[in-house]
Amino acid sequence: MGTARTVRRIATGALLAAGVAALAGGYVLRRPVPRAKGKVSLKGLREGAEIIRDRWGVPHIYASNLNDLAFAVGYAQAQDRLWQLEMNRRAAAGTLAELLGEQVLEIDRMTRRIGFRRAAERDWAEADPVEREVLEAYSAGVNAFVARAKMPLEFTILRTRPAPWQPVDSLAFGRLFGWALTGNWDSEIVRSWTIERFGAEVMGELDPSYPAGAPVIVPPGTEAKGARPELLEDYREAAELVGVAGRGMSNNWAVDGTKSVTGKPLLASDPHLSLSLPSIWWEMHIDSPEMKAAGVGLPGLPAVVMGHNERIAWGMTAALVDGDDLFVEQIDPADAPRYRQNGKWSRGEVFREEITVRKRSEQVVEEVLVTRHGPIISPAIKGEPRTLSLKTVALEPAHQVKAMMMVMAAHNWEEFRQALSQWPFPSLNFAYADIDGNIGYQLAGLVPVRGKGHGTVPAPGWTEDYDWTGFVPFEELPHAYNPETHWIASANNKIADDDYPHFLSVENADGFRQKRIVELLEEKEKHSAEDFEAMQVDQLSLAAKELVPLIIALTPEDEWCRRAITFLKAWDYQLSADSAAACIYEVFFTHLVRRTLEEKLGSWSDFFLGKGVHMLRPHTVFFHASHSWLMEKMREKPQWFAPTGAGPGDGKSWTEAMEEALESAVGELRSRLGDEVSRWRWGGLHKQYFRHPLGEVRGLDRIFNRGAVPMGGDANTVWQAAYVPYHGYDVNSFTASWRQIIDLADFNRSRATLPSGQSGHPGSRHYADMISQWRRGEYHPMLWDREQVEAQARGRLDLSTQ
Repeated sequence: MGTARTVRRIATGALLAAGVAALAGGYVLRRPVPRAKGKVSLKGLREGAEIIRDRWGVPHIYASNLNDLAFAVGYAQAQDRLWQLEMNRRAAAGTLAELLGEQVLEIDRMTRRIGFRRAAERDWAEADPVEREVLEAYSAGVNAFVARAKMPLEFTILRTRPAPWQPVDSLAFGRLFGWALTGNWDSEIVRSWTIERFGAEVMGELDPSYPAGAPVIVPPGTEAKGARPELLEDYREAAELVGVAGRGMSNNWAVDGTKSVTGKPLLASDPHLSLSLPSIWWEMHIDSPEMKAAGVGLPGLPAVVMGHNERIAWGMTAALVDGDDLFVEQIDPADAPRYRQNGKWSRGEVFREEITVRKRSEQVVEEVLVTRHGPIISPAIKGEPRTLSLKTVALEPAHQVKAMMMVMAAHNWEEFRQALSQWPFPSLNFAYADIDGNIGYQLAGLVPVRGKGHGTVPAPGWTEDYDWTGFVPFEELPHAYNPETHWIASANNKIADDDYPHFLSVENADGFRQKRIVELLEEKEKHSAEDFEAMQVDQLSLAAKELVPLIIALTPEDEWCRRAITFLKAWDYQLSADSAAACIYEVFFTHLVRRTLEEKLGSWSDFFLGKGVHMLRPHTVFFHASHSWLMEKMREKPQWFAPTGAGPGDGKSWTEAMEEALESAVGELRSRLGDEVSRWRWGGLHKQYFRHPLGEVRGLDRIFNRGAVPMGGDANTVWQAAYVPYHGYDVNSFTASWRQIIDLADFNRSRATLPSGQSGHPGSRHYADMISQWRRGEYHPMLWDREQVEAQARGRLDLSTQ
């Protein structure tokens, strides 16, 4: 996070006080690990609750009413993830710099300007009684633990304690997390900057179209025709009118009983996010008369976000619907709160945000103007001279927690869809299955209807032409129920073809993961949970199958290049960590994409290779769709490379460009991995690191960090392990942050894994105990029946009334 220098200064005194010997001996690490056994009397409970921990540290929480269930969830989350709760709260509220200093001020400035906390306060004022009961009880549970707990090591190092948790903290974090998966504001900025420097036509060449023949989600089993919205006109208008002169990924799928060996549906889901320590997700099993569910939630929210209840199962993938738009505003220079609207001046609302920064004597003040579109965010974006406001679904009126509670309580497809009709953001592809044998797909979340344009570049804010006119009605959102294919699947690919009447997005994954999932689903007549396990870790690259035949057709003079081609000729297209051919393919592909971009953009190509525009969006996503874009250019643009001057049409051919890319790629591999080609390994360059924010500090890294784990896969394999070249070959983008396989014939046969562990305490045995099984594609059971839980119990904590 770039906080190393600040944290190092803060940490020094605390480390000396604790004693290096004590740290080495583990005492300081073990001391704050909460107890999992015994009995605790607490205020705020009505009747009491029970927390049973299984051998993987997963809590199974039993209560006789919803209030006590939510209280116990808060208590157990605080036991495991108190530091993460604090970071999630501060990230949403814009108070990270108060604790971590100057290095994170950029994040606070942006989150204060967007105003997640301001929006959450409105949510709380409008919350319904059930939301209030659940959030108040959850907050009371967190605070009950904090009141009597030994502080986790991070608090000791930073010499702080958490303030009492409030319901607004949960609501603000829910908005921040939803916004992180919502939009493309950073892509809009990169596009507009590119248009300014190179023109609309060049930008039009850089945006990929979704390839013809690639699968769409709805209807299942259909393919895209290859058309796309006319974006070039958007770019030309941007250049003329505006004065321009992570999201996340995922897989999910389900089969009905006719394609399952059990005769009941199976459902798989693995959301792809950037990994950290502790894990983004927190696994739980909750049981009360009103609510029974198992799966994962987010620290800070009292709900199972994906998993199953006693009748249905659900998973989700990022839909990549464009829920953000930037508008260029004209501000009255004589009266700053006024902005132009249809030839007249309108007065916006101004909020004064005072940011406390550690080691600074004075606060940083942000005067935030909010227009009819939304808050002005451009002062928080380095290098952005225009006045940009942000219109985002993540600031629309919302009842996120209510929607989550409705999903957990749903017992059939109709109730599930009714719950999702209340789902505000982020837009997600939901996979559904139930014990009656049904499966379904539903796009959920607010989808803007635009008056003009497609939201790909900042639009003129002084006219209403580009304003949102509403949202797509829920009944018109793509969905499918018991399709003739007997399966449903989504993998961040295009949702519907261009005959669908509403615009959704232009930023889809290439479609290779979805195509491979469909291949595997149709390969067998009936599937087992073990088949789904193998699917989730499948590393066959359909993208490589397209490109490698062109590489092996090359006739390079260089001996090392010829050796590399020999390995590619024998390759089975598996992007395994121990494959030399996979290593050659990936590095070659990166070199070819870089050369292709640099031909038009020079060093500006870094933005299309992953360079981010802000700490909140540290990398762009253009590279993840670069394979289809590159193949399209190779087919349709033989004169891509500029002439040398010898005569018309004498520019470099694609064959020559590929030979140069191969030579430079082999040179990099020899430099980094040695001259023995047979010893090159994709996992030698492509590693997963598990890093904690305080692990940036030398000395603390050995306490908090884990890794590096050699990885296979890339952005286009079902086992996604995405990288962006600007930040290197390590898994610096997305990978599986949770894997679940739900067996609707017997929930006790369901299975899952986190990438690290359940606990946030580095001294706990459950801090990183799942890394090995996650890396090997192994799972632990999602225990459901009480007798199964009792058989695997390793600790029982009774929470009683005081």
